[in-house]
Amino acid sequence: MPTVSRTFSVAAPPRTVIAYLTDFAHAAEWDAGTESCTQNGAGPVEVGTTWHNVSKIAGVTAELQYELVEVSDDQLVFIGKNDGSTSTDTISVTPSGTGSEVTYEAHLELHGVAKLAAPAMALMFEKLANDTQHQMTEVLNHL
Repeated sequence: MPTVSRTFSVAAPPRTVIAYLTDFAHAAEWDAGTESCTQNGAGPVEVGTTWHNVSKIAGVTAELQYELVEVSDDQLVFIGKNDGSTSTDTISVTPSGTGSEVTYEAHLELHGVAKLAAPAMALMFEKLANDTQHQMTEVLNHL
């Protein structure tokens, strides 16, 4: 199944980056494929918080329910699911000079007949990863 990973530097310090990225609703600002992302329910963002994410990739709209499954001082893990796929997004943040080095890894597992699209999805995922790296870098540099 497609997996992409990008590592890049940003001006914001790790604590600021983690604090911002912990709220997955911000994905609408930094993820090139996300059209909207809203928290389900109210309350603080913590492990177990979920979001309704609407993404469009190559003209195809997908809705996933994402959950924050891990948060630490240097890593976040979100898992998004729908009937056709499971996406695991891992974001690691380490100090780099006065800023941060960010590693964003997305692993997409396709289910059922969606598995037939895996080769095409791998190509689209690579382009989306490049676009997301650019967008995320811009957003994080302005924090």
